Amino acid sequence: MPDQAEEQLSDHVAVAEAMRGLVPLVREVGSLICEAFASGAVVYTFGNGGSAADAQHLTGELIGHYKRDRRPLPAVTLTTDPTVMTCIANDYSYDDVFARQVTALARPGDVVAAFTTSGRSPNVVAALAAGRAKGATTVLFGGGDGGPAREHADHALLVPSTQTPRIQEMHTLSLHLISEIVDVWAEATESTPEEPTA
Repeated sequence: MPDQAEEQLSDHVAVAEAMRGLVPLVREVGSLICEAFASGAVVYTFGNGGSAADAQHLTGELIGHYKRDRRPLPAVTLTTDPTVMTCIANDYSYDDVFARQVTALARPGDVVAAFTTSGRSPNVVAALAAGRAKGATTVLFGGGDGGPAREHADHALLVPSTQTPRIQEMHTLSLHLISEIVDVWAEATESTPEEPTA
């Protein structure tokens, strides 16, 4: 069997280097998530397969913490309730599993964040459209041209690659960069005891 490790490592490095062009947008998304939290909003994440794992990863960093001891922040991953997922898939269709949850839960000012390598998953596209219809800010973690999901994203972090492994690797990098931004903000805005007034 041919060993493709060196080729894949070289591809990874090349795509990671190309991500420098996305840094301003990553900062923008990180800042808008901080603003959402400051206003009492919630971040909802979702995706399929490996992208579901990335969505859960971001939620874990927000509710837990990235590198700093700070307060938990309100975030929910829509794939983590198998009863709701299978109920919607059975009673409606798998294409509705995220959109129905977004329609039920999201409010204006919330952030609806989708992870997808192709941007073509009908359930992801429908959920982004539902988020926008509810007045939430929609964020797409995608790749290539973003596919149909791009049409419903207010902000699209599109990895400059069409290879699923490279896109997922850069999604992890992106969510870590955003987690750092959020961590710094959360630590800086921790409530402190009020000074007694005279």
